[in-house]
Amino acid sequence: MKFKKISIWKADWLYGLLVVLFFWFSANSDLMQSLERKAYDLGLRSTIKTPSDKVAVIAIDDRSITNLGRWPWPRSLQADMLDLLAASHAKVIGNAVLFFEPQIDPGMEYLTKISAMLDTPTLKSGPAALQAELDQIREVTGDGISALDNDKKLSTSIVNAGNVMLPMYFDLGDPLGKQDAPLPDYVLKNNLKNINIAGGSSHFLPVSGADVQFPIPALGGGAIGIGHVNTLIDVDGAVRTDPLLISYYDQFYPSMPLLLAAKSLNLDIKDIVIDPGKDIRLGNLKVITDDAGRMHTFFYKDRDGLPAFQVDSFYDVLSGKIPAEKYRDKIVLIGATAAGIGTSLVTPVSANMPSVLSLAHSVSSILKQDFMVIPEWSGKAQLGIFAVIALYVILLLPRLGAGLGAVITAGLFAGILGTHFYLMVSKSMWLPMMVSASMLLIGHLVLTTKHFFRTEKGKIRADAESAESNRMLGLAFQGQGQLDMAFDKFRKVEIDDSLMEVLYNLGLDFERKRQFNKAESVFKYMAEYNPEFRDLGQRLAQSKAMSETIILGGGAAKTNDSTIVLGTGGVAKPMLGRYEIDKELGKGAMGVVYLGKDPKIGRIVAIKTMALTQEFEPDELQDVLQRFFREAETAGRLNHPNIVTMYDAGEEHDLAYIAMEFLKGKDLAGYTKPDNLLPIPVVLSIVARVADALAYAHTLNVVHRDIKPANIMFDPATDTVKVTDFGIARITDSSKTKTGMVLGSPSYMSPEQLAGNKIEGTSDLFSLGVSLYQLVCGKLPFYGDSMAQLMFRIANEPPVDILSVRPDVPACVVAIINRALAKSIADRYQNGAEMAEEIRKCAASVQG
Repeated sequence: MKFKKISIWKADWLYGLLVVLFFWFSANSDLMQSLERKAYDLGLRSTIKTPSDKVAVIAIDDRSITNLGRWPWPRSLQADMLDLLAASHAKVIGNAVLFFEPQIDPGMEYLTKISAMLDTPTLKSGPAALQAELDQIREVTGDGISALDNDKKLSTSIVNAGNVMLPMYFDLGDPLGKQDAPLPDYVLKNNLKNINIAGGSSHFLPVSGADVQFPIPALGGGAIGIGHVNTLIDVDGAVRTDPLLISYYDQFYPSMPLLLAAKSLNLDIKDIVIDPGKDIRLGNLKVITDDAGRMHTFFYKDRDGLPAFQVDSFYDVLSGKIPAEKYRDKIVLIGATAAGIGTSLVTPVSANMPSVLSLAHSVSSILKQDFMVIPEWSGKAQLGIFAVIALYVILLLPRLGAGLGAVITAGLFAGILGTHFYLMVSKSMWLPMMVSASMLLIGHLVLTTKHFFRTEKGKIRADAESAESNRMLGLAFQGQGQLDMAFDKFRKVEIDDSLMEVLYNLGLDFERKRQFNKAESVFKYMAEYNPEFRDLGQRLAQSKAMSETIILGGGAAKTNDSTIVLGTGGVAKPMLGRYEIDKELGKGAMGVVYLGKDPKIGRIVAIKTMALTQEFEPDELQDVLQRFFREAETAGRLNHPNIVTMYDAGEEHDLAYIAMEFLKGKDLAGYTKPDNLLPIPVVLSIVARVADALAYAHTLNVVHRDIKPANIMFDPATDTVKVTDFGIARITDSSKTKTGMVLGSPSYMSPEQLAGNKIEGTSDLFSLGVSLYQLVCGKLPFYGDSMAQLMFRIANEPPVDILSVRPDVPACVVAIINRALAKSIADRYQNGAEMAEEIRKCAASVQG
């Protein structure tokens, strides 16, 4: 016994496993983490929350610099601002400007030198009169130094306000040794000491600082608190988290937003309780943090064209344009927003957010508890989702078909995204799942691509193996006269010089059968390979010219064997709407039918026209025009292989027109003559397809009302059947149906149609029964010397026995005709599908 050897390297599960391993090892790469952050940003922007109205921002903006001078300003201006805010009883003031160095005015520096010179022993030992003058100089010099000492003015304002908080900044990194010198007391007093080590996380790894810059003593000593303003940049350069505390030589210092929130609640440093790696509590507020003590800040979107936080110009407040009373009981943040000063950050809601505004978002997130949370079970959930997707990609997806696999993959992907957005928007939870989602999509793409190439490779091999078979089958079909099937087989063989000979003979066979359009197709196919073959160019031009003379058979007036060419020589072809008119095809029920072309897409169409002003009186025109377009609207709803397709309708000058499918064939009226009848099996095949078309139309509540051989097109060469002229059809559920109007050809009408009653699809089946009768025997089942006699016989008398006209008609055909022509609607076929089924059963027995 032999077993088929299967290479493991071709197994689908191996490709799935490789995808899973790739994403497992790249889960923490910058690319994957950046993708997670993009999904986080999208979820955050989809969440609607309102920021705290307790937070206000005063900006050192371009307007302020224009009016107050270049930055940095004298610190006395900031002192004036603090005095204004203190007088208006602001709750707490966060001045985000860095004060790491003294501000020494050049004039004060010179005065200080002069003062030192005046205090030299030589000058102090001079005459009394000189000493009096020097004392006056010393007094003026001292006053000048005091007037120019901006740091002293700002320090005084900070102390007097009693609610000002200043920033410090850490150089992040692990300390390499011991601290150079102890921090000053005014910095040390901000050290967080209320840390619940027992209740914290064992994985607590806070952000660490290796060095620190803090405000100068003159200013920092009077501040109520000093908090750090460090930000953490994600892998994609954006800021999403706020380190609420930073470790510095076994000490923990809070962020400025955390201190501002605490002070606004009248809490001190000792009231800030830390559960390391879990949360930070401010009284009754609990801020959830990660293992590094970071809060996932909620960044508020601008809404209705207004910014999340109102930003006021420093100059407008200082000048009184904006009253300082506005800031009563507010947390006021002062910082730079002007271009070129301060720091701008990339955040989920802005690509250029000034750092002072980032502080505002952080403070509001703490006070309103709007921060995002990574739940404790996040790690297990991510691992579980990853495992489910991995099993799907490795084990299940390779066993699924393309359609079912696509549906399940799409469902899983939608479920992951839906869960992500639901948790963020409704629960303020972030569960990173984009690695699993990406693995799902890439895994599906890899396996689908593998299947595609494997299938294509198999097709190429199968085509190569079957080329000779197709060639032989094509020759066999050609020998049997089945030229269409022969051409189809030849096109599956790679073309070469030997096949060109075969195709040339096939084209000649099409010409012999006067199927010039098909001969043209063969010669065009050959010309793509070798346009110089024999007399191919001449044959192609000749077959093209001959194919253009094929006439579309209509149910109305007949035309000559040749048609009139409307455009000749260098004369441009006439246009009707956007269509080029090539020639007249004949007369239709409502006017002339032309052969046309849509130049935009190259589609050949038959264009049915009606000359309104020539055919109808002015008072009838509107009704006739409405009927014309109702024809187009009704027929345009029908899309069936056995119904002529309507493409377009329009009106130009005195002509209304409909562009429809161009048919190469003729109607069945010519086959109703006793000496030109089609074989009964062919007739049954045609009528069955017409019944299918009517069944489809009736499901759309469209009744033809004029079924007859002249409205059925048949192309024997391609065995194509098409029902035409839905021009008098009515939508049976329309309130505009005129039940009293008799429309159609009387010889083919049902009794209820002649009576002027509202009709249903069974009336069309009656007309189809009349057509079947006529196509089988060459006579009509009802006839009369006058219209009145004809209508009476249709309504009251049975049809002429068809066996009396043609005795060899099979019994099943007689039964079908008799049922279709029943006077009572209940005794007829109730739908076209039922009639088609009976006809096909009959045809099978006849052919058998």
